[in-house]
Amino acid sequence: MKQLLNTLYVMTQGAYLSLDHETVRVEVGGELKLQVPLHHLGSVVTMGNVMISPFFLGKCAEDGRAVVILDRNGRYKCRMVGKTSGNVLLRQVQYRAVEDGAKTTVLAATMTAGKVKNARNVLMRSAREAASPDEEARLRKSADVQADALFYLKTPRDADHVRGLEGEAAAAYFDVFTLMMKPAERDSLPMNGRNRRPPLDPINALISFLYTLLLNDCISALEGVGLDPQMGFLHVPRQGRPSLGLDLMEEFRAFVADRLAITLINRKQVTIEHFEPRPGGAVYLNYKGRKEVVAAWQKRKQEEVDHPLLAEKTSIGLLPFLQARLLARHLRGDLEAYIPYIHP
Repeated sequence: MKQLLNTLYVMTQGAYLSLDHETVRVEVGGELKLQVPLHHLGSVVTMGNVMISPFFLGKCAEDGRAVVILDRNGRYKCRMVGKTSGNVLLRQVQYRAVEDGAKTTVLAATMTAGKVKNARNVLMRSAREAASPDEEARLRKSADVQADALFYLKTPRDADHVRGLEGEAAAAYFDVFTLMMKPAERDSLPMNGRNRRPPLDPINALISFLYTLLLNDCISALEGVGLDPQMGFLHVPRQGRPSLGLDLMEEFRAFVADRLAITLINRKQVTIEHFEPRPGGAVYLNYKGRKEVVAAWQKRKQEEVDHPLLAEKTSIGLLPFLQARLLARHLRGDLEAYIPYIHP
């Protein structure tokens, strides 16, 4: 399981990846820059103009090692995997559950409750550390919106009702997002609500990039247990959308990606110099910014937390894989309910 934490990120433009026996070689301009034993890698992510040898791609497909291709801004382009793994009967059960309105509602509500509860915990933590009584009050008010959503999620009418509650909670959360940053950082790194495709300000560029990294891990986790990442419950299945991957990542957004973004900003590890504007008003992380964030992401994944259901410590990077297994067990009927991970 530990190798699942090891992802090779290649961001240098013009780099070339090839396989020499059981070792991955990364060359730039014909010069060897890095060698990594293949068995140490759980996945490979490239950004921009990075070339990969067909032999290396074939080996990754054969081993079940995902290769993800992003553009130079970190936006998802495609994902290469080998043959479908897992029991086909599990996917049949998954498809039937997606078509079952009652089952979809319960799972959508449970996953949303995990997201909202973790968001509320992040807000309450920030409220205790607020810069002023007024900011503390605003953070607690947003936390109250999350609490109201949790109350109504106990008895949802249908999946659309769940999506409406999730939208209201998310709007309240992002309305006070910058209050979780130190006051000195807010002017140089502004945020105007949540926006994406493309992100229009530095904060949205940062969290969108982190969400992309998190989503890749969630998709890998689902494929690893044999579930179809395209068929979700909270997110409606749609052409080309990894709906179940998006479902699974919901419970991790606030305490994994958002908290990391806030930490990077408050510690000045990411500053306005790490972003660049693009035509049309888009803003993206530049090369130095992506490099800084990826290094912090890998370090964050190595941190250990308690998993209350399993009664043991685990790395944050393994949480999607553990939760994917719990979801698979629930769909098979081995667990009465799916229980999302709640970070204290």
